[in-house]
Amino acid sequence: MHILIIDGQGGGVGSRLVQSVRETFPEITVTAVGTNALATQAMMKAGAQRAATGENAVIVGCRTADVIIGPVGIAIADSLWGEITPAMALAVGQSAATRILLPMNLCSIYIAGAGKTTTAQLIGDCLEKLREIIAEKG
Repeated sequence: MHILIIDGQGGGVGSRLVQSVRETFPEITVTAVGTNALATQAMMKAGAQRAATGENAVIVGCRTADVIIGPVGIAIADSLWGEITPAMALAVGQSAATRILLPMNLCSIYIAGAGKTTTAQLIGDCLEKLREIIAEKG
């Protein structure tokens, strides 16, 4: 199973996701793609086995991923303060992968109903969904 975690800015959410997925599912290979070098570096430090940076890395990674995980902004062009290009958002949106998107109310995006959930709670929910997907795909 190929898990792709995408993040931008400082990579804080992505690094927490990488660490949590690696601890919960140590047998799964995690590829991290940052929209910038700082985000990629943070996810590598958190334990991603493979990593790359930039628009083309997002596009290529989305082609082969079974599951894509990241903040909801990875699917919205010009989000994360402009770091998500239209091509990146299109790649995430058109991927055949299952997408687990964290409803983060940041960067001029407001997700109605998301409430004041903490990042830790969102990651916990993400891990539960990933557990279901892994069980289904065997």
